Amino acid sequence: MVKAYPAGQDLFDAIVVGAGPAGLSAALVLGRCRRRILVLDDGKPRNSASNAMHGFLSRDGTAPSDFLSISREQLQSYPSVTILKLRAIDASRDGTGFFVHTSDGPSFRARKLLLATGVVDHLPSQPGFQELYGLAVFVCPYCDGWELRDQPLAVYGKGDDKGAGLALEMTLWSSNIVLCTDGPSELSTQGLRRLAEHGISVREEKIICLQGDGKIPHNAPFDVVFEFGPTLRRTGLFFNTGRHQASDLAARLGCDTFEAKGCTVDSKQMTHVPGLYVAGDASRDVLQVIVAAAEGAQAAIAINTALLDQDLG
Repeated sequence: MVKAYPAGQDLFDAIVVGAGPAGLSAALVLGRCRRRILVLDDGKPRNSASNAMHGFLSRDGTAPSDFLSISREQLQSYPSVTILKLRAIDASRDGTGFFVHTSDGPSFRARKLLLATGVVDHLPSQPGFQELYGLAVFVCPYCDGWELRDQPLAVYGKGDDKGAGLALEMTLWSSNIVLCTDGPSELSTQGLRRLAEHGISVREEKIICLQGDGKIPHNAPFDVVFEFGPTLRRTGLFFNTGRHQASDLAARLGCDTFEAKGCTVDSKQMTHVPGLYVAGDASRDVLQVIVAAAEGAQAAIAINTALLDQDLG
């Protein structure tokens, strides 16, 4: 739903930046409260490469694009909710709330601001990772581990936490796991011992590429090609190389808990900046669609309660 709405001095009750599960969930709750809401989104969701989302009761296996389409369609019932395809690039505070500035020029004002801007995963740069992302390369075992159960898997990561930690976690889904560290493993003696105890081997050679037979289907075998040594035939690869926030708006507004992995918020999704809320992957909670939607609803109720307090005294 995209309605033409003039920029300028009109004051929204809240602006929601990000139209993923958290942002749309918040818009739904606030729309049902008859609040004037503006949702800004640039149309680049984190899970755009995924074939299906999982772990969301009643929506398990649904394509993310279908989930977002259904959500937007349902929001059409609420005339006080406006969604615009604009990228928010800056924000500032004044006495009445927030100004949000967009890449195409218009600026908008609101009493409250909810950031549901998500994060960006650090995908390894070698050829094949981007091409197989969402088909055979994944970041979240809770999202895609079941579909690869009992298959030969690779884990990409270094050190005891990101490397060994993820590899050991993957033993829930497969007993055939190889940890690929793409150079020195940075594993401790204890980390190496734990991997050996669970039958997980380590390949420290530099990775040249991931190689499949053309555009391989979902979960089809592919080869991890190393600089030295034999190739490694796998069905899936899970990586743990970190992430960063998709937007720095919270930092621009003075949020002192802004970090690459997410902002720290209170139990109502509020930051220490008055009127500023963060929900979904941009916060520091579990990175799951169902959790993001719940955080969006929680933030919306907190925003509406704060607005009521201001309006009713």
